[in-house]
Amino acid sequence: MPGRLKSAVVIVTAGASLFCGYSLVEGNERFYREVAMPCIQLLDAERAHRFGVWTASKGLIPRNKYVDPPSLRTDVWGLTFQNPIGLAAGFDKHAEAMDGLIKIGFGFVEVGSITPEPQPGNPKPRVFRLSEDHAVINRYGFNSEGHVAALKRLKARMYHKANHPEDHQGIVGINFGKNKTSPDSVGDYTKGIRNLGCFGDYLVINVSSPNTPGLRDMQGKKNLTDLIEKVLEARNNLPVDLKPPLLVKIAPDLTEQDKMDIASVVLRPKSRVDGLIVSNTTIGRPASLISINKTEVGGLSGEPLKALATETIRDMYKLTEGSIPIVGVGGITSGKDAYEKIRAGASLVQLYTALSYQGPPLITRIKRELVDELQNGGFDNVQAAVGADHR
Repeated sequence: MPGRLKSAVVIVTAGASLFCGYSLVEGNERFYREVAMPCIQLLDAERAHRFGVWTASKGLIPRNKYVDPPSLRTDVWGLTFQNPIGLAAGFDKHAEAMDGLIKIGFGFVEVGSITPEPQPGNPKPRVFRLSEDHAVINRYGFNSEGHVAALKRLKARMYHKANHPEDHQGIVGINFGKNKTSPDSVGDYTKGIRNLGCFGDYLVINVSSPNTPGLRDMQGKKNLTDLIEKVLEARNNLPVDLKPPLLVKIAPDLTEQDKMDIASVVLRPKSRVDGLIVSNTTIGRPASLISINKTEVGGLSGEPLKALATETIRDMYKLTEGSIPIVGVGGITSGKDAYEKIRAGASLVQLYTALSYQGPPLITRIKRELVDELQNGGFDNVQAAVGADHR
């Protein structure tokens, strides 16, 4: 009897292992939602984050098998995106897992924020799940390995891409931040453009993280004008024929005057940027939050940010008269959420928090749902739906 019991245990264990391995590789959505991600969430939030980056960097997450239909293909800034669903900055902070992340189905991946010099960021713990609210609060504070480490990885990717273009189908953006104690904020951003600008398909100036003291002050009219003019000069001097588009990432916690000021700056000929990313995390705390972690200091992301982010997209599209492409971010968990942001004025969208809860199969589900939303709305493609709420 003991021998038979032992054999049964071995068979059941082997079978369960095979099933789990198959489900992970195949990207079974239910398995990820009900088994894999709950297991990963036994780790604290930051360890789970690092584990996710490591598995993506090693190619240990399921490759996307969904073929993006023509209706999802879109052209922005002269770049062709196979689909409009991107990974927001903050996940692959150090440019470690770009291609692994693209292979799970993202149309584009944004790395960073990257600071000139390495810095540890804020003390731990600094990332908190609000599971009941489908949200996260983080106060990472631009923890970064710095330009030198990122440059090495970006150069290696560019070299490999030149020799194996079939392995590099997606688009990579680089998001720049400033060092916490730097006396020259503008200099930090221009240094980022000079050091890394040649290696990104697009470049982002992040002036909206709530976790670096004084950073959001750079969204003020005078500071933003000076910053953009200097950064554009650095971008225009890059030794490449095709200059990468320059975007500015703004906060959702803006007054109506703030929004008007930002619009007036980015529309000026001397400080006209190529795009806006709307939006970063919020320092607000909606009354609907129920998690015990709701009082933690930091930026709130996830579902509670969704409505505020969409409204900010709508406002900025209106203020810029749809003349500056917008990347919509904040609370996307479904194709319907992505569609709402596109109709509000976003040409592309990004997500992050929902991925940490639902895992890689989420990307394919969102794309399938978005195709249905476009068809039901009478649109042949993403570009036709951009800003539809304003027409």
